[in-house]
Amino acid sequence: MVTLPALPDLSQLDAEALRELLINQHTEFRQKLLSREQEIEHLKLVIARLRRMVFGPKSEKVTQEIEQLELKLEELEAVQARQAMVRRQATVGDDEPSTGPVRRPLPEHLPRETVVHDLGMTTCPDCGGELHRFGEDVSEVIDHIPESFRVIRHVRPKYSCRRCERVIEAAAPTRPIDRGLAGSGLLAHVLVSKYCEHQPLYRQSEIYAREGVELDRSTLAGWVGASSRLLTPVVEALRHHVLSGLKIHADDTPVPVLAPGTGKTKTGRLWTYVRDDRPWGDSTAPAVWFAYSPDRKGQHPRQHLTGFHGVLQADAYAGFHHLYDTGKISEAACWAHVRRKFFDLQQAHQSPIAAEAIQRIAALYAIEQEIRGRPPDQRCELRQSRAGPLLEEMRAWFNGSLARLSRKSDTAVAIRYALGRWRSLTRYLDNGAIEIDNNAAERALRAVCLGRKNYLFAGSDAGGERAACLYSLIGTAKLNGINPELYLRQLLDRIASHPINRISELLPWNLMRNLTESPKQLLN
Repeated sequence: MVTLPALPDLSQLDAEALRELLINQHTEFRQKLLSREQEIEHLKLVIARLRRMVFGPKSEKVTQEIEQLELKLEELEAVQARQAMVRRQATVGDDEPSTGPVRRPLPEHLPRETVVHDLGMTTCPDCGGELHRFGEDVSEVIDHIPESFRVIRHVRPKYSCRRCERVIEAAAPTRPIDRGLAGSGLLAHVLVSKYCEHQPLYRQSEIYAREGVELDRSTLAGWVGASSRLLTPVVEALRHHVLSGLKIHADDTPVPVLAPGTGKTKTGRLWTYVRDDRPWGDSTAPAVWFAYSPDRKGQHPRQHLTGFHGVLQADAYAGFHHLYDTGKISEAACWAHVRRKFFDLQQAHQSPIAAEAIQRIAALYAIEQEIRGRPPDQRCELRQSRAGPLLEEMRAWFNGSLARLSRKSDTAVAIRYALGRWRSLTRYLDNGAIEIDNNAAERALRAVCLGRKNYLFAGSDAGGERAACLYSLIGTAKLNGINPELYLRQLLDRIASHPINRISELLPWNLMRNLTESPKQLLN
């Protein structure tokens, strides 16, 4: 219960004292009313923001615990497969007993496609004697083409020399996973389904079972773990390509991860770094590199960007600030973040100042739309002549509006956010290669946000690192207009036997360009 202050005896006060009492009480009540109005506006803003954060219908938590356990098991099995692959590579030629699940025979009802690996010779390479065929070695892998499965029979005819009795046959075709049953097409389909279509492995297993193909979740997890390790050199080449640019976009997003031994989730981070110079007419291939970290400490972007020199387009995250102290990296802030703050205010309580701020920012974006694709010098010239005066007017208007607002109001907070970053917000005026916002990085993170809504993101930190690997390759393929599944299929088909010193040939734009020039390779 609120206790009201007692009034003095008004009959004992003269006119001047009554006047002073009235003024003081009016001032006090006005301040309380203003404070309550500001609190109401702030609560409306928070509520409106939270309502917009809800994506689609409200999710139920009935199956969440089961899905977490499924994913935790999936991650453990993927780690086990990755470690087994390392052991096999360390003991090439040894007959190591398998510790994985019992291998079932491949389904008899699937159509068979036979690929014959013949020698291409009729005489013995040792003595020149005539070769005659006396048998063959047959092995099978299960593969996947869009909407169907098939079994590919690799047949290697065996020949013996009639003169010296030497036995000879073609070399066995390389497989993406050593001793694995999965072809490159099936592996690509599993990876894209998980990291692009957001289907956890246990759901994929159920889908394949309906098609009459029993693929355990543990088997699929093993394939994912082994594939991510196989693809790591390509991701490293991708990282070098991204960080060799003069300007990159950076952002991060939280990802729930199962904490080991507790059954509860912790919050990891997925960082994205995007190189995309197409808006200023550059022909360099765009690319995105993802990196995972178990927390959001500033040491992670510092480690990620070691050796980078140029412009970093990012939000106002404090962990980025230390990067600018050395002078090797310049900050370019994001006008989309500024606009979003005023948009929230406008949606919450129809603020006239917020509405005008949105209109002024829209005028800047109209200029950007017009100059998109032009060379940097033209973009710089037009920005300085047309956007420069608009920005000066906006800054003066911000300062004038700020003087009329309460310091605690949300509108004042939004204005101070813009004015406090004015130098980095206007850096794009003097550099035609810089963008007005950081939307390139935010677009790259959309796939992660969609995946978060479908299932618990990762069962371990290792799962986060695998996801970063696959998101990098799939995201880069998309940026270059390449079908991610087609790219991964061609990549997995070649990487096991590709020279490591020519790994850049397997980057999406290089590999697919070479295949386009030799279309017959796409049919293999």
